[in-house]
Amino acid sequence: KLAQLAARVWREHGAVEYRECAGDDLKVQMGTSFLRASRARAGETAIFAWIAYKSRAHRDRVNKKVMKDPRIAKMMNDKNMPFDVKRMAYGGFRVIVDR
Repeated sequence: KLAQLAARVWREHGAVEYRECAGDDLKVQMGTSFLRASRARAGETAIFAWIAYKSRAHRDRVNKKVMKDPRIAKMMNDKNMPFDVKRMAYGGFRVIVDR
């Protein structure tokens, strides 16, 4: 429910794409798994999400509007989150390969 609302709000404010994905094949032998990186406990999975924007400047404009949206402000309480926000990773990335 939270993800559906967030997707609607980000898209209404101009995000090009909004995706949230639940782990499906996370017991990997190569590298650091999402489960290990997120310190997932028994019965938990990792959620990977991303939002696409036209540019970094566009991202900044959209996120500024989103953070002022009362629907998002209402859910920005750590106690109401359906996940441990201390284990959430966040960052901005630029495209280096687009095929």
